[in-house]
Amino acid sequence: MDWLERTAKLRQWTRSGTRAPHKPLLFLYTLGRFQQDEAGELRYSAVEDDLKELLAEYGPPHRTTPAYPFHHLVSDGVWEVRTDRGPGSPGTAVRELRAAGATGRLAPGLRTALRREPSLLGRVARVLLDLNFPPSLHDELCQAVGLALEPVETGRLSVARRQRDRRMRELVLTAYEYQCAFCGYDGRIGPVPVGLEAAHVRWWAFDGPDDVDNGLCLCSLHHKLFDKGVLGIGDDCRILVSQRFVGSSRAAREHVIALAGRPLTGPQPGARPVAEAHRSWHTSQVFHGSPRPATAA
Repeated sequence: MDWLERTAKLRQWTRSGTRAPHKPLLFLYTLGRFQQDEAGELRYSAVEDDLKELLAEYGPPHRTTPAYPFHHLVSDGVWEVRTDRGPGSPGTAVRELRAAGATGRLAPGLRTALRREPSLLGRVARVLLDLNFPPSLHDELCQAVGLALEPVETGRLSVARRQRDRRMRELVLTAYEYQCAFCGYDGRIGPVPVGLEAAHVRWWAFDGPDDVDNGLCLCSLHHKLFDKGVLGIGDDCRILVSQRFVGSSRAAREHVIALAGRPLTGPQPGARPVAEAHRSWHTSQVFHGSPRPATAA
């Protein structure tokens, strides 16, 4: 059985690029727990709050429940559920999962394969990360679920659906003249830019192309905040700042809150600006909450 292929083909509800990372997040969380205790089971009532926090931080902007993946991941052959009554999930009702003492763990065949080939765990985790989340979130997501991955597990995976265009970074940074589109940062060490990255507006994991009109040149801070849904782009190419973001320090006010309503810096004349379709995807699938009103100049 090819566990990497099975992982890559998790059935997720999708329509027009809608994000539904419920199963991948539960799977990653379970892999982290497996690293700590291979024989352990996850009682729904005990892990529900952890899963809610993961969905709130790394899931879609709308509210959702961890009961859905806890029940439905069984159908993908990588997960099993038992209750006080025996094998099988009682369904997706939260109260029933709690009342029945539902517990979940990796499927027996997968547990055996992970024990026989320890490096498989890291490869499975990388499939989940690469196909569902942008690279800027991988390290912190691993920390959030307690996963420790070796550097050798970061290489190209055979199950990847397509290959990235390595030219994108240079094309995007050139289009934005090596300045962060949000704050104008343009740091260099000699001729080499530092702290500047090419961000996908529509994530590569969700069929975002490696094109200039799907890219922004962003500093490391604003790239992370853009991928976390704190920042976005409005209809008029002005910066959106989520009302859910809270920061009382001067740095938070100056580097984040003060961006609300500002126009993007770039791209240079002749370069393609962010396409409406990609901007709309980010607003609906990544940006959290409502935007703050523009700050006074």
